[in-house]
Amino acid sequence: MNRWYEKSVIYQIYPMSFQDSNQDGIGDIGGIISRLDYLQKLGIDILWLSPIYMSPMDDNGYDIADYYQIHPMFGTMDEFKKLLESAHEKGLKIIMDLVVNHTSDEHVWFKEALSNPRSPYRDFYVFKENHDGQPPTNQGSFFGGSAWELTPDQSAYYLHLFSKKQPDLNWKNEKLRHEIYKMINFWLDLGVDGFRMDVIDLIGKDIDRGIIGNGPMLHAYLQEMHLACFKGRQVLTVGETGGVTPDLAIQFTKEGSHEMDMVFQFQHIALDQEPHRDKWHLKPLELNDLKRVLSNWQIALYQKGWNSLYWSNHDQPRIVSRWGDDQCYREKSAKMFGALLHMMQGTPFIYQGEEIAMTNIKMSNYNQLRDVEAINMYHEKSKIWDQNRVWESLNAKGRDNARTPMQWDDSLHAGFSDATPWLEVNPNYVTINVQSSLQDENSVFYFYQKLIQMRKTMPIVVHGAYDLVNLKDERLFCYKRIYEDQVLLIIANVSKDDVYFEGDVDQMTLVLCNEGKPQASLLSPYEVRVYHLIRGEKNV
Repeated sequence: MNRWYEKSVIYQIYPMSFQDSNQDGIGDIGGIISRLDYLQKLGIDILWLSPIYMSPMDDNGYDIADYYQIHPMFGTMDEFKKLLESAHEKGLKIIMDLVVNHTSDEHVWFKEALSNPRSPYRDFYVFKENHDGQPPTNQGSFFGGSAWELTPDQSAYYLHLFSKKQPDLNWKNEKLRHEIYKMINFWLDLGVDGFRMDVIDLIGKDIDRGIIGNGPMLHAYLQEMHLACFKGRQVLTVGETGGVTPDLAIQFTKEGSHEMDMVFQFQHIALDQEPHRDKWHLKPLELNDLKRVLSNWQIALYQKGWNSLYWSNHDQPRIVSRWGDDQCYREKSAKMFGALLHMMQGTPFIYQGEEIAMTNIKMSNYNQLRDVEAINMYHEKSKIWDQNRVWESLNAKGRDNARTPMQWDDSLHAGFSDATPWLEVNPNYVTINVQSSLQDENSVFYFYQKLIQMRKTMPIVVHGAYDLVNLKDERLFCYKRIYEDQVLLIIANVSKDDVYFEGDVDQMTLVLCNEGKPQASLLSPYEVRVYHLIRGEKNV
């Protein structure tokens, strides 16, 4: 398999927080256009835009009221066309967020469904008659509470796996599916290069049988979508699939499956929460668990499917704060996690600000919260936890962490906007910003730039087999990539300790390191090294 996106690196933009061009405190399309040269300098190939469609913004755009319109706070359709044109001129592709598990309750389909129970749009959603004033099932919402909400006239319940303002679509309805495909083709015909498919594994749900993810019709729906929209086009499809296993990922992404090009798996990002509890129940990361999960994915999908690689996104906290050290070793641990991920097989995703090692923000006041999930969590957990525990969990896992405005320079509001931003800027912007990163040849930015170039110029990074080294060491994450006559050895110290690596690297060439003067087999805190060997000389 040799598909065009295998050498690509994707950069996720959260438009509300990237760059404000009209000084209203909210990022917009004009802001993205103004920063394309910066993104080109980094070396990425593809931009993924979180939703910019018409929306009441209950879930920051993942509640879509009109799939065909740009939300005015982001700009106009003409500006979006200009963004597409400008990006394409610079060799950058753009993929959009495809949110088709649910709509906003302000979508015309749902309004029609509510106003007239006999409307054909009623079957576009999942309604159940209200017989006894109790929800039809005990299904919970991912945002807390029941997944069922009474209609205003109380005659029925409707399903919402997320916010009550995000009613779930009924994919069993063929007319609904074809409306979705028509919309997808509208954007593809406009020039969009593909989609990140939000919670796509939920569209096959069978609520009557208690099946939420990976339902019996999911593969058929995806194949039908491919035939109706993607066949014959050179576009990228990335599925967000929370419950996916390696075997399922292979079904989705294997050559000839006609379903998706790659998937997001969630197994590694669930390792710092208590098993079988929600994400707010924190536990320390065990490095050997991380090695086991990531290695399993690397080995299982090799030459069978395709990986996506990520630490952070709009739903996840900043990696340098989550599992690194965002104080003494901020830049060093950021580089280490970058190398650890980018040297694996798959398509890496960089979340805005990751390339300058932006950190989580510390909050302590309810009025600081903007995310609907965090607000719901605050109300729910405050009933049973003390405030210290509530804020510890919110500051560790809250989605607002990832959504603070991009830190461009040390001026007021970090160069994001002249107006007060919709979400407060992290106070550390004075020292952590793009301007200072570009002026420092040893910055995280230039380290990421090197990682991206290695993927483009070294076939072993794209095609090499994976072999884990030192499985039991609780502080080192080491692995090899092997391709034809070459070996890459990645050695990462994922700790604040000095650690010895027991291995012979004398005959290998050090091609990347985040330590000024590496000391033989002694690795300093958060040190990472990438060694290269032409086989036939001496193996490790």
